[in-house]
Amino acid sequence: MSDQTTARLALPFLQSGQAQKELTHNEALALLDIAVQPIVEAVGLSTPPADPIAGQCWIVGANPLGAWGGKADALAGWTDGGWRFVAATEGMSAWNRNDMTVTRYVGGRWEIGLVRADQLVIGGVPVVGPRQPAVGAPIGGDNIDGVARQAITNILTVLQRHGLVFP
Repeated sequence: MSDQTTARLALPFLQSGQAQKELTHNEALALLDIAVQPIVEAVGLSTPPADPIAGQCWIVGANPLGAWGGKADALAGWTDGGWRFVAATEGMSAWNRNDMTVTRYVGGRWEIGLVRADQLVIGGVPVVGPRQPAVGAPIGGDNIDGVARQAITNILTVLQRHGLVFP
């Protein structure tokens, strides 16, 4: 962190003895308005839209042009004062209005619509848990009915372990 900006979002700090502190404060508020609970119109555009409305945001593509040049992967928000940018940071997420999914910045890129979790709980009931070993294919056996029953039993056991069916 420098003495000029915050460490994570690079928001400007007010400086001791600074004149017109309201400009720095308002700039920080404009950037926070983009970065906090962002809702983006689209992900991965290379050129800015022609007629943005104040308050709209986009996630800049990998090869940006024009006013977005040099701002790859950043959140770009249109304000009354023009474009403002917030650099993407690991774990940042935004609601993607275009396809109604969460978009998250992971491993240096934006992932659209992927859900990462260890467990899915609905109504307090674990529904899907960690991945279990694969169900083995039935092999051998003289009685085909017994082999089929064992295969079904194996499938049901795995589904129960995943919480998709109950014993």
